Amino acid sequence: MCTINFKGKIMDLSTPVVMGIINITPDSFYKGYLDHSHEDIIGLARNMIVQGASILDIGGQSTKPGSSRITVKEELNRVIPVIESLHEHFPETILSIDTYYSEVAAFSVKAGASVVNDISSGELDKNMISTVGHLNVPYIAMHMQGTPETMQQNPLYINVVKEVIEYFILKKQECIRAGIKDIILDPGFGFGKTNEHNYKLLRELNTLNILDCPVLAGVSRKGMIYKTLGISPSEALNGTTVANTMALMNGAKILRVHDVKEAVETITIFNTYKNAAL
Repeated sequence: MCTINFKGKIMDLSTPVVMGIINITPDSFYKGYLDHSHEDIIGLARNMIVQGASILDIGGQSTKPGSSRITVKEELNRVIPVIESLHEHFPETILSIDTYYSEVAAFSVKAGASVVNDISSGELDKNMISTVGHLNVPYIAMHMQGTPETMQQNPLYINVVKEVIEYFILKKQECIRAGIKDIILDPGFGFGKTNEHNYKLLRELNTLNILDCPVLAGVSRKGMIYKTLGISPSEALNGTTVANTMALMNGAKILRVHDVKEAVETITIFNTYKNAAL
């Protein structure tokens, strides 16, 4: 059994769960909601919850390849009203703040978030890991080579799986020293990786289990899918479902997705298949 404590809400991850993506950005590669009304965002969240999302991940800054950073103040202005409103409307739903700024993490947890999702694992803000330790919330640590501005220029590894595992061994120790009790690992598909790197990580995802932390897979509508198929992100749902299935079969416990209903159905089929073999 694998359980995570989200500010007093205990989640059992022995059965995989879905994290729904809510991008409060103008330039997300898929479905940014900055220009949508507050009611639209509440409606989106409600639909995701009804469809079976266990966690909602709110992000105010685009991290797609080549994206430029915004300031802490601008990010706070985007995400805090949304987190406060979602927490008020859906107090039982676990809210995640997708940020690499420690100040945004702290204000977001105060506003109602109960997990910090950091694409940089503290590399872009050296105060992040100690801040999360003081906040006493779970931490999603992601592997990224480079920064969003540079990560896809020329990703290089000798052995991507080995290097990601070695990175997480050290990062887990750092998190434990800071007092973080619940650590979730995200190998960072598409973040400083070529297509070959992405699929090698996907195929060998279960090797991350040696770290004894739940693994999050975020492949939803990414370039590793739509570029492989020669289509657009809006056409990449079927490919996403296939990749999510592979992730589940290789040990993923959380699927971070744009399309909650389809991901929940994928988990249902996976669980039925898995239990039929017992």
